[in-house]
Amino acid sequence: MSFRAILAASAVFAFAAPAFAQTPPPAPVAPAAASPDEAAFQAKAQAFSALMEQMGTEMQAALTAAAGDSAKANTDMDAIAARYQPEADTFASEVEAFMATQATTAEERAQMAAMGPAITAQIKGAPAMVKSQVLAAATAAAAPSVPQ
Repeated sequence: MSFRAILAASAVFAFAAPAFAQTPPPAPVAPAAASPDEAAFQAKAQAFSALMEQMGTEMQAALTAAAGDSAKANTDMDAIAARYQPEADTFASEVEAFMATQATTAEERAQMAAMGPAITAQIKGAPAMVKSQVLAAATAAAAPSVPQ
């Protein structure tokens, strides 16, 4: 088994609201010749990434609509995150299942067992992470620039 697919799963974490990131996400690595399973997984990963970007856009709009009312912004953004949490949980399960199908040797199964929990936890935490990034971007934008 090639760990391309697992690296692709890990690369999914570059999704984290690229519109709000300070630096552009790294370019995805083009797979040599993806199996049908890898291609299907990659499509799911891209769909999840797009969903997280959509969530980030909704959160940005909620933050703007709150017009400085941080309690309202937090409540609205938490509601948005809660709406998207089931998709994050589902995708985390899909990643876990995909990883399990890719391990063919004892060493690979051990590596998957070691990597899996961290990867799935990160995916499940994506809605909260996107919220944090939106808030951080808003804070950075509101900070007065200090000449050096």
